[in-house]
Amino acid sequence: MTSVNHTFADIAQLGSFDAVIDARSPGEFALDHIPGAINCPVLDDEERIRVGTLYKQVSPFEARKVGAVLVARNVARHIETLFAAHPKSWRPLVYCWRGGQRSGSFTHILNEVGWTARRLSGGYKSWRHHVLSELELVPARYDFRVLAGPTGSGKTKVLESLEALGEQVLNLEAIAAHKGSVLGGLPDQVQPSQKMFETCVLHTLSAFDPARPVYVEAESKRIGLLRLPDAVYQGIQQGTWMGLHVPVSARVRFLLQDYAYFVHSPVLVAQLERLGATCGKAQVEAWKSLIANGQYEELVEDLLVKHYDRYYDRSMQQLHSVEAQGNTLGTDDVSDAGFMELARRIAERK
Repeated sequence: MTSVNHTFADIAQLGSFDAVIDARSPGEFALDHIPGAINCPVLDDEERIRVGTLYKQVSPFEARKVGAVLVARNVARHIETLFAAHPKSWRPLVYCWRGGQRSGSFTHILNEVGWTARRLSGGYKSWRHHVLSELELVPARYDFRVLAGPTGSGKTKVLESLEALGEQVLNLEAIAAHKGSVLGGLPDQVQPSQKMFETCVLHTLSAFDPARPVYVEAESKRIGLLRLPDAVYQGIQQGTWMGLHVPVSARVRFLLQDYAYFVHSPVLVAQLERLGATCGKAQVEAWKSLIANGQYEELVEDLLVKHYDRYYDRSMQQLHSVEAQGNTLGTDDVSDAGFMELARRIAERK
């Protein structure tokens, strides 16, 4: 008779545990992890390199001797500092890269203490497979309501207002930590890894009710360095589009507020240099002259008319049919109150 190893659990059982513990190194955890997991490395980044080097250059036996000491020491510290107050009924799930030695050692020690600990079968690799599989299926369950409009029309602000009203919102630019344009990088904030981005998109979608609409912004296939999952992009293209019409003057006012951190930054000139290939060096020099003279309103309007709006018209052909059908909403009030009123009008269109 084949024995069954009862120390394992699978992805479907995630929600039945009191805590999910990621036993991988901090570097692995930072690239991607199960939402809600806490990082309790059995080997930190330097220790992992040290043990791996011993394994390859000396012998597996020597690596295991050093690794055993480090793992025991680190697990002891985690128990003492994080878990000592937990009752005997506490049920943690532990995972590492493949569900092997790192999570196995951690789980064994926790069980020896008296807790009912389990390790994730297949480890992080099984989680990653789950994310990719679900991202092919989950987006098709939802009715996407797509906000489209040129740069500066406040699409993200409207999404935030819709969320404040209790609507379901997939704010892809917030998840991607990027505003989606050549000047869209956020100050002092790095974009997540592609894997983390996909995990967060799935986590957000999975919490929604398929019977209610999901509001999202019209996006190209990339947000900064990140790629939209194919099924999400497809869902956006096939969704119900709504156009936002905001006059250029109002868009300029809004962008000067929304990009205030960028306007007076030396990074602005460097970023504008990137537009030389599409707009020409002479045009970039003209924009740099406006910056030197402090003519920021003129700069923003010129950028909108000569670059962003032209690019947007080419990339958002679907918006033209939306406008032809009269499915547009307009405002010249780019204050928080104005965007909230616009969000209310959009929500009423259910």
